[in-house]
Amino acid sequence: MIQPINEVLTKFWVKFLNYLPDFSLGLLILLIGLLVAGIVKKVLITLFNFFKLERIFSKTGILEKNIVKSWIEILGEILRWTIIILFLVPTLEIWGLSKATAVINQLLFYLPNVIVAVIIGFVGLIIANLVADVVRHSVKTVGSVFANSLAVFSKGIVIFFTILVVLNQLGVAQDLIRILFTGIVAMLSLAGGLAFGLGGKEIAKELLEELRKKIK
Repeated sequence: MIQPINEVLTKFWVKFLNYLPDFSLGLLILLIGLLVAGIVKKVLITLFNFFKLERIFSKTGILEKNIVKSWIEILGEILRWTIIILFLVPTLEIWGLSKATAVINQLLFYLPNVIVAVIIGFVGLIIANLVADVVRHSVKTVGSVFANSLAVFSKGIVIFFTILVVLNQLGVAQDLIRILFTGIVAMLSLAGGLAFGLGGKEIAKELLEELRKKIK
């Protein structure tokens, strides 16, 4: 009985000792990836702080300082995890986990969409605030309450369309987003046509009447 147990233990330790160099090398690559990812994130945040983007946006009134800081942190964290996954792929290959590598590769190919979506969201938020400020100052003479309401409405529309673009970039319900976008454009076109038709009915009538008199 002791002999089979010794054989099993011997095989286990032989396999373990043979696998130990591969495990150590993979672990070393992963640790280097974690170190590089942390350094890259700190460098990115340092560059943003060097150019003082938070102060620029807060002084111009486009975005608040804490919002800019949050977006920078999100972008830095996504970039950090991208680098970690880049180093995780060879680590899993060395460890012999080919199936897990296939899943990680799919995630790695998807991460650029996430980065682009974050940038689109940030730019969309900036545009939304700029549009709100322009509208607010343009119709300020009409009244502060009406100007603020119209500015909030304009900002909401820009943010809404930004969300649609972000979701489309992430590949979330693309067909549904296209249908929704087409429906909104059609609704706005119909509303604008009806408003122009009903509002300009009398003007069109007068123009046609003048043209009829001139023909006569």
